[in-house]
Amino acid sequence: MAEDTKGMVLTAHLRELRKRLIVSVIATAIGFAICYNFSVELYDILTQPLRPSLPAGQDFLVFTGVTEPFFIYMKIGFVGGVILASPVILFQVWGFVAPGLYKEEKLWFIAIVISSVILFAAGSLFAYFVVFPFGFKYLLSYASESLKPILSMELYFSFATKFLLAFGAVFQLPLAILVLARMGVVTAGKLLSWWRYALVVILIVAAVLTPTPDVFNQFLMAGPLVVLYGLGIIVAKLFGKKKAAPSEDGDEAEEEYGDEGEEE
Repeated sequence: MAEDTKGMVLTAHLRELRKRLIVSVIATAIGFAICYNFSVELYDILTQPLRPSLPAGQDFLVFTGVTEPFFIYMKIGFVGGVILASPVILFQVWGFVAPGLYKEEKLWFIAIVISSVILFAAGSLFAYFVVFPFGFKYLLSYASESLKPILSMELYFSFATKFLLAFGAVFQLPLAILVLARMGVVTAGKLLSWWRYALVVILIVAAVLTPTPDVFNQFLMAGPLVVLYGLGIIVAKLFGKKKAAPSEDGDEAEEEYGDEGEEE
């Protein structure tokens, strides 16, 4: 009887999951249909940071295959459709996981999702408005009378989307620290004591992710990461896992989890 009950519960969960996946797919399809109609305009927006850096008299990109524009606009429509449908998708995810969460867990889930979306958007916008203009200006500065850039739609789209996603992911650093602090893996004290190592890692990440090899643009990436690391320390201090209550012998336990190790 117990096995039959478990089977019924599993079947109900699978049906619920299928229903919510279908709704998410339909929402994405509708978003795709809308964004595909504006795919040319969306691609123009994506290329705006590049255009001021192009040589004088050149304000265009090329395509090297007959089907290249078609597939690029399809990709833009799909990406835009996912973004447009993201509120519906997140609502479906919430509807699926919420029944199994306690009240406090629900609050944390909502806070983490909202924070993740905001941080991802902030990282992508920072790359678009700050890093791209400086990076393209530097990279295209090698153009001369005998050396002209011929940029294709496919390569630019791949380059731009990868870096937008990378910067959006990197800006999740405070949220990752928050999760680790709540799990007790890291503490504010440990993060403070690791600041030298963190700085080295940040500089390496900035050197890898920035589109240009010059130091100035690498610092455009490293600067926000340092700020985000500092924000992560504050978040770990405020919301990190608490230590046990004071012991019976009267020794007062530290209130914030992980205050040890603040001094190296």
